[in-house]
Amino acid sequence: MEKNLGLDIAALILLGVLFISCILRKMTNDLSGRIFLVLILVVAASTVFDVMSVLLERNPAADAHMLYIAHLGYFVTRFLTAPAYLVFFISLIDIWHKLKKNIFFQIIMIAPSLVMLAVFIMNHATGLVFSVENGYTRGPWFSLLYINVMIYVVFDVICVVQYRSLFSFGDIAAMAAVMLFALGGMLTQLLVPNVLIEMFCSSVSLLILSIFMQRPEDYVDSVTRLMKHSAYARDMKRTYYNDKHVVVIMLNIGNYDSVKAMIGFDAAMDLLKKVAGKIHDTNKRLHGHAALYYLDNGRFRLVFAGKGIERVEDVAESLNRQLKKPMNFNGFDITLAPYEVIARCPEDMVDFKMLMSFGADFHKKNYYTGSVMRASDIYSKNQLDIQTNMDAIIERALENDSFQVYYQPIYSITQGRFISAEALIRLFDSEHGYISPEPMITAAEKSGAIHKIGAIVFEKVCQFIASDDFKKLGLDYIEVNLSVAQIMNSDLPDVILSTMKEYGVSPDKINLEITETAAAYAQDVMTENLDKLTKAGLSFSLDDYGTGYSNMKRVIQLPLKIIKLDKSFVDENNNPKMWIFLENTVKMLKAMKMEIVVEGVETQEMLDAFSDLKCDFIQGYFFSKPIPKNDFVAFIADANKA
Repeated sequence: MEKNLGLDIAALILLGVLFISCILRKMTNDLSGRIFLVLILVVAASTVFDVMSVLLERNPAADAHMLYIAHLGYFVTRFLTAPAYLVFFISLIDIWHKLKKNIFFQIIMIAPSLVMLAVFIMNHATGLVFSVENGYTRGPWFSLLYINVMIYVVFDVICVVQYRSLFSFGDIAAMAAVMLFALGGMLTQLLVPNVLIEMFCSSVSLLILSIFMQRPEDYVDSVTRLMKHSAYARDMKRTYYNDKHVVVIMLNIGNYDSVKAMIGFDAAMDLLKKVAGKIHDTNKRLHGHAALYYLDNGRFRLVFAGKGIERVEDVAESLNRQLKKPMNFNGFDITLAPYEVIARCPEDMVDFKMLMSFGADFHKKNYYTGSVMRASDIYSKNQLDIQTNMDAIIERALENDSFQVYYQPIYSITQGRFISAEALIRLFDSEHGYISPEPMITAAEKSGAIHKIGAIVFEKVCQFIASDDFKKLGLDYIEVNLSVAQIMNSDLPDVILSTMKEYGVSPDKINLEITETAAAYAQDVMTENLDKLTKAGLSFSLDDYGTGYSNMKRVIQLPLKIIKLDKSFVDENNNPKMWIFLENTVKMLKAMKMEIVVEGVETQEMLDAFSDLKCDFIQGYFFSKPIPKNDFVAFIADANKA
């Protein structure tokens, strides 16, 4: 039966489409994409040689040397497909750094290729694999070709199984389908030589990889043409899993949001393209060989490995100089604020979660200096551990009842004694020690744990108010903070009122604090909650006045009894303009029958100044920092007695 070239022609058409698709879809941005392109070319070359050999066999006058070259070319390229697949899978797993250190595995990988190279060289004289002297015939060692191919297939399976956690179920299914198609075609053609199905199955295998695994649209940002957030997450997870040492330049444009608001969306996209172009050109010019990513919202990443790590400093400094130069968009001279941090992984960032947590907002937590920073200089390992594991720390504290309530005394100027206190949450973790309240509360709001924490704090305060110790102190009330998330919770009134009822706490003994940022929310749920609690007899104070975003109309509408001036007013009380503002603010609030607490007072001079201004209450380190309940009881007893 004559060999039919139909499937080979179909394979060439399919491979041509795949090749063009690779180029148009920018599938060569990363190493695996470039290797995939090589795979297509190797399979295409093998198919071309297969077609040539068949056409030459059909021609009785064909040159024997050409026929031999055609068959040899087919077998060589066909065999090379097997190690090429292995190299492709290794590139997906990214274990090159491990292979460089494992000489034994290198030898095992290369040995089948060396054996076949020697056999192919000897074949012309021996005919061990094939012969064309009396027409094409298979030699006695023909099966050696397939045995060596199977060795590489086994390597493929071992790699995929060992590193299966790096792949999704869809990836593993696609790779399994690829192996089945390739092996099925190979075995079919081995058993039925006249059915030229092997190259068609190989091309279908590559199509499966292209559709399900090599999808640049899933990993390449359409604006910057750099790899996107999903690719960065995938690659860095793989890096940590494989214990690979890399250095990351984290670039966050600190003023990106304001720049976008100024120049408009379209110009902002052009700006991102320009920044991406500078990153690409700098990396190429200085031979950094870094993988480049654009995450979102003005955040870029450059990941260096191997010898490229030697170029990190040069790339970072050069990029920093370029990005600080003004750029003109829509008639605006735009000056960017490029925050650059060099982070060694895993030395500075011990795991993937820490890397992502740190990179998200380091530009918001550090002053802009214009210089390239280093992660090790910004945070200690313990701080990063805390930031990364905050959810686990909070969960552990909830399970072990580790949250404590501290109290900071509030002094009445008119009465000349301490009349109340602010309850503040504190946490001392068994592993990390003292946990700062600000990041803890932020994390708790994101996770939803803030509701449990708030309920615990309020219950502890009610227990204290119901105790004999509190009654002996003669205090008027205790202030309890409410977070934005708590205020937006429709169950808040029920939680507060039921707890007060359980401990027999009178409403006049509780003052609830809301921040000015929370006050800016004109939400129906919040308004309804405040109304219910006000009708139940509880009073409210506005904390951090002057630092949030609420307007005066909104402040007037809220059922507020007390306004707490933020510490920033105290810090700038020597500023004449600030003092004029303070004098008039106090007069205005007094005219609205509101009481005023001044926070952050630390000196006698500050105390005297705000006393002369006719403020009502003073809170700050001048009297006492926040202290545990027993210390607070002793402090108030001694101070008020004096």
